[in-house]
Amino acid sequence: MSLLLSLLLIIGGCTATPTNPTFALTERQARLAWDAMCDTPRPFERPVIVLGGIHDPGLVAPNVARHLREVSSEETLVVPISFFTTGTFDACRRRVLTVMDDTLPADDPEETTEVDVVAVSMGGLVARHAARAVAGERRLRVKRLFTIATPHRGARLAELPTFDRRILDMRSGSAFLARLNGNMHPDDPELFPYTRLGDAIVGPERTAPPHQTPWWVPNPPLTFAHLTTAHDPRILADIARRLRGEPPFAVAPPAPLPGGRGTAATP
Repeated sequence: MSLLLSLLLIIGGCTATPTNPTFALTERQARLAWDAMCDTPRPFERPVIVLGGIHDPGLVAPNVARHLREVSSEETLVVPISFFTTGTFDACRRRVLTVMDDTLPADDPEETTEVDVVAVSMGGLVARHAARAVAGERRLRVKRLFTIATPHRGARLAELPTFDRRILDMRSGSAFLARLNGNMHPDDPELFPYTRLGDAIVGPERTAPPHQTPWWVPNPPLTFAHLTTAHDPRILADIARRLRGEPPFAVAPPAPLPGGRGTAATP
């Protein structure tokens, strides 16, 4: 019975959900748009790195990167990075900077080559952490950050007992999140948060920083909301359009989450 209850908590979308007026793209429309982009590949505006989540063993980030390569030109560099064997956010930051040095070396001692970042779940926090200036270290120079189901305000399941330092830092009210969500910094990237309704692992209302609202889409019936958000064709199509410099499907400001959850985004 406990296993069944856990599955019901994680699986979302079993009931009808409203349409997002600021992101009304359907899955069918998204797939048709994706096919059109595959037929007319375009270079992205800058290199892209794809950051995986906490339990991604090296499957999710490479898969998202592979899809993005389908709609970009051959000269566009798309680099996936996974964090399965890292134990802290500082270790995650070091891995990102090491990969950047290997794939996109830069002469600037203070920051890397400028990139756009597509980040899944915890990867969004890694990107924000890596983009902040730290004395004596280089920082990740991020122009735009696209986050998918990232616990910007903490994750619901992070409240369960654990010794994992990364999960402890993803608890609502942690010192780590307080630093990320404190005063805005000139180095902070332009942020585009996305989420699915029914995400019981993070909570849709937590997938954008304070005073912002994510672009949300309904969760397909009998689908694991959080675990499959990175493969949602609507979210990927909107991100791809933005990376290609084309008009996006989602419009600003994002509509509030159903039920009044979350906070309206600032312009």
